[in-house]
Amino acid sequence: MSRIKQAFAIAHAEHRAVFVAYLCAGDPDFETSINIIERLPDNGVDFIEIGMPFSDPMADGPAIQLSSQRALKSGMNLEKCLNLVKKFREKNSYTPIILMGYYNPIYKYGKEDFVTKSIDCGVDGIIIVDLPPEEDDELYNYSEKQGLSFIRLITPTTTKDRLVQVLKKATGFVYYVSITGITGTQAPNVDDVSMNLKKIKSITDIPTIIGFGIRSPEQAYSMASISDGIVIGSAVVDLIKSSSEKGENKEVTIKSCIEFVSKISNRIKHN
Repeated sequence: MSRIKQAFAIAHAEHRAVFVAYLCAGDPDFETSINIIERLPDNGVDFIEIGMPFSDPMADGPAIQLSSQRALKSGMNLEKCLNLVKKFREKNSYTPIILMGYYNPIYKYGKEDFVTKSIDCGVDGIIIVDLPPEEDDELYNYSEKQGLSFIRLITPTTTKDRLVQVLKKATGFVYYVSITGITGTQAPNVDDVSMNLKKIKSITDIPTIIGFGIRSPEQAYSMASISDGIVIGSAVVDLIKSSSEKGENKEVTIKSCIEFVSKISNRIKHN
């Protein structure tokens, strides 16, 4: 059983949703980033979504845009991002790792090399924001053939016909974008999200997780109660931004992130 399926199976057996935490690789630097990521599983995180920093992250709001800028300024690139995953796997062989980003850096790196090294380093799936199903020849077909899950994105504006097309070859899980617009700028509406999740579930039985706009334990709990999982990203990287601006040391930055994700996990898993 793949790490992705195993994580969902464990959560299902415990009658709860999975908790996915997002961080940008190398934010604010490699060592702080890997230290936070390594501590996430012991503090209730089931999946780790790692952003591949990019200079023009068009789907991301100010918080994640700034996290990409900090990471790039610290010298992070796609090769170092994959090395970060490899380092994480030296201590953890069970937590699913999902890379999220844009196609330009992968295209420049070489898609075959990217997929091969991703698998070798221990990546389980990828989310590429700017590659719709019409562009499956670019990366999807090769990724799936090699066993690297390609996670599909669904938005509130996705029509029923489009939904069928997008979900036709969905694997791993479905990522439902709970708001219209960019990350971290609005709060999702539970009723609207619930209605759209029912549409998705009428087409596929693949697990569906909710991301974009979830920032608090209460929001996390309400979204987790209607889905297979939730993602929190902007709220975490905002803590890194705040700590960096205050000039706090790395341990303080790490502690603030870990305490926050622990609160989210406790709310989801222990009510």
